[in-house]
Order: sequence, then C-alpha cells, then structure tokens
Amino acid sequence: MDKKDQIILTQLLEDSRSSVRSIAKKTKIRPSTVHQRITKLKQDGVIEKFTVKLDNAKAGQGFIVFMFVKTKPSVVLSKKILSDKRIREIFGITGEYDLLIKMKFSDVVDFNDFIIKFRAEEEVETTHTMVATATIKEEL
Repeated sequence: MDKKDQIILTQLLEDSRSSVRSIAKKTKIRPSTVHQRITKLKQDGVIEKFTVKLDNAKAGQGFIVFMFVKTKPSVVLSKKILSDKRIREIFGITGEYDLLIKMKFSDVVDFNDFIIKFRAEEEVETTHTMVATATIKEEL
C-alpha cells in the first residue's frame, strides 16, 4: 500500500458509500485510478467488506457485553458459536483467559438466554462477563 491507497482508504472509512467520482474529487486522484486501486485493495484482502455503522440502541443491539473466556487446550470454537450474529468480535488474548468476545444483544433477557447455552458448550471452561454501561467510542 502506498500513500494513494491510504488516502482512498481514509475516504472509504469516513463513508463506505462514497462513489468513485466523489473520492476522486476529494483526493484529486483520477476516477479510473481510484476504481482500480479499490478493486486491487479488495483482491488483496485489505478491504474485506463494505459495511454500515449502526446506532446500537435504535438497531435493537443496545445491550453490549464483553466476555473473557477460558477454553480447554487446543480448542476450536464450534461453528454454532462462530456463526451467532450476536457475537460481533472474537480476539485471542494473552493472560489468564484465552479469548475476548464482544457481543451485542437486544436486552438482558436475550443475553441471559444466550449465556446459559454458551456456558454449556464443552469447549468453554470459565467466563468473566462485563456489561457496557456507555459507549464512549466505537468504530468499525
């Protein structure tokens, strides 16, 4: 990636719906060059997908939970866990726990239903859960 790619990415991070023409105008890079570079960034895997930033409360995802998880050695999480839409991010971490999971739920009842089933998974040893009380900054 060079400086032009970074300039284009900055524009897409501000608004992923920006048209090639709009990006070209703002960056003073020719539209055909912008298009080619975006295509290459997608092919190279730098851009994984284009998405939207939601207002959590208005989208029914206002109950945000962070969970530390200790797993059994050499565990591979089940497809059931990985495909659950409420699980937004999973990170492998160092320290006492193996994973940090960010989840979004509609409310405490939705979370409670999830956590009862989650803790029953055989690959999960222990969890430590924290509920977010305010969103100070959240980016995609």
